[in-house]
Amino acid sequence: MLDRDGYRPNVAIVIVNSKNFVFWGKRIREHAWQFPQGGIHPGETPELAMFRELKEEVGLLPGHVKVLGRTREWMRYEVPAHWIKREWRGSYRGQKQIWYLLRLVGRDSDVTLR
Repeated sequence: MLDRDGYRPNVAIVIVNSKNFVFWGKRIREHAWQFPQGGIHPGETPELAMFRELKEEVGLLPGHVKVLGRTREWMRYEVPAHWIKREWRGSYRGQKQIWYLLRLVGRDSDVTLR
């Protein structure tokens, strides 16, 4: 789903534990690391998308975390043309994100990865 300007709505999540260690996940079959993130489905609020992505990507439930903050406005970035899929060229520009900062109030072992 793209907005009228060609940006894909997305949420990104920074999780810190009680020692202020930050969670980054290694991407499967890639030499890259990233924060949990994902697209917002039609009719879904950014907060609902954040909790869905949290469960899908790291197995955490709303009771495992406390929301400390979020960006007020969308943060946009453009993707270089050579990284855009052929079928999206001309309509896709990049992503717009709402970033969330969460405190893990559960245990580190509550995080479950594939």
